[in-house]
Formats: sequence, C-alpha cells, structure tokens
Amino acid sequence: MRVVGGVSKGRKLSSFAGLSIRPTSDKVRQAIFNILCPATEFSGRFRKVLDLFAGTGALGIEALSRGAESAVFVDKDPQSVRVIKKNLVACGFEERAVVMSKNAVSAVTALSRSGEKFDLIFIDPPYDAELTLSALSGIEKGGLLSPTGVLVAETSKRSPITIEFAGQKPFDERRYGDTLVYFFKQDGASV
Repeated sequence: MRVVGGVSKGRKLSSFAGLSIRPTSDKVRQAIFNILCPATEFSGRFRKVLDLFAGTGALGIEALSRGAESAVFVDKDPQSVRVIKKNLVACGFEERAVVMSKNAVSAVTALSRSGEKFDLIFIDPPYDAELTLSALSGIEKGGLLSPTGVLVAETSKRSPITIEFAGQKPFDERRYGDTLVYFFKQDGASV
C-alpha cells in the first residue's frame, strides 16, 4: 500500500494483518481522488479533512499529500492508532494531523461540540451498514460538513444499503470489486 499522489507519492504505508482492518486499495483511493477533483485544484478545495474509521490513515494521508492543510484521524483500535501515527511520521505530516483514539460516535460528538467543520469527510467503517448509517447521521446532526464540503462513504456490495446524507442521494456512486463508494456534497459544493 502506497500514497498514490501528491508530495508523498510512492511512499509505502504501514499496515497490519487482521480482521479489524480493511484498507482502501491504492486503485480505489486513486479513483476516489480523481473523482473529487484534478490534483492541481485539491489543496484549495479541501483544507480540513476528517478520516473516520481511519484504519491505516491512508485516505487522510492521501489528502494531506495532495495539499490538505490538516486532517483528523479517528479509530478506536489501538493498533490502528499506532499505525496511523507511524504513517504520519513516515510522510512528515504529524504536525498537520490529530489522531483520536475513540469510537466514531464519541469522536463525532466531541468534534461537533468543538464547532469543527470539514471540507472533506471519509467514512470507511468495517463493512457494517449500521455503522455507516450511524456515522452519516451523527455527521449530519453535528453539522461537521462545511457548506462546500464533500463526504465519501465506502460500503460493501455484499450488503448494499439505501444511503442518504442530509436528505440527499449520492451525486455519484462507484463500484470497485466488493467496494461501493458513495459521494455526497453540500449544496454549495462543486465537484
């Protein structure tokens, strides 16, 4: 697994084996970022990033590599938190990142209370429909997505769900093998 674009392009990212982690493949990550916008426009559009259920941190690190100013990584698994921190150091992004060792609901609540807003939010839980829907609901209720923000959610094609955010259907939906990727945007977002 490597960073596929930006200043850290080609840098190898650490991972670990086990059932608790399912990192987004390089191919899917590249496709997601190609859909979001051309590389030359990324840094101006997505300054603050939230990587929820971060696993190895690959999605948030990819955003930092492409010019995001800061990223918050959330994962409750202590092994994931260690790997995220290791990957941030390897890429030189530790000063631009916050790693929260919490479950997604607690993290979303804490971020909402602090008034945080994000331009880009990734939701990549273990393929569990309830976790996905719960995370979407918490993000919407907490107002975490900026008025021009974009949210990207991954689920499994094996357990497809009807998914909405803020009463809207996804503006784009892609399938890569077993992975379904949904893209949502606020009314002010242009993608």
